Amino acid sequence: MPLINGADRNLRWFIEDVWGHFDAGHTWPGAPLFPSERKNRDGSCSRATADVFRRSLAEAAAQHLPIWAGKLTPHVLRHFCASQLYLAGMTLFAIQELLGHTWTGTTARYIHVHGSHVEDAWVAGQQRATDRWKGLAR
Repeated sequence: MPLINGADRNLRWFIEDVWGHFDAGHTWPGAPLFPSERKNRDGSCSRATADVFRRSLAEAAAQHLPIWAGKLTPHVLRHFCASQLYLAGMTLFAIQELLGHTWTGTTARYIHVHGSHVEDAWVAGQQRATDRWKGLAR
């Protein structure tokens, strides 16, 4: 998974300053990056399950984004991330690879753009053509 938009700094902070507080065995091979409060038989932390992330996101949305309460899920965030990456200029094929999709058609359904997207792309294309013409006309 590529660490984009500063995610590498956040992950480094988590590993260096937070991770060790969860379990003394966090340096063992195979130790979970996101540990659960549940313990394995040997006393080490088990991995946080998908339910932990869903429940935590639902609680955070209810507290901080009440308009999204009951609607914000990890899957919705996946769509939002794909849309933001596309709007920032990442190609459909790069997003496809990032999301692990086999078909670009699946990835295309993940991307939601503003209603003015086509018009904005047209204006940007006309500006590029004008700039290129100016460069050729000199």
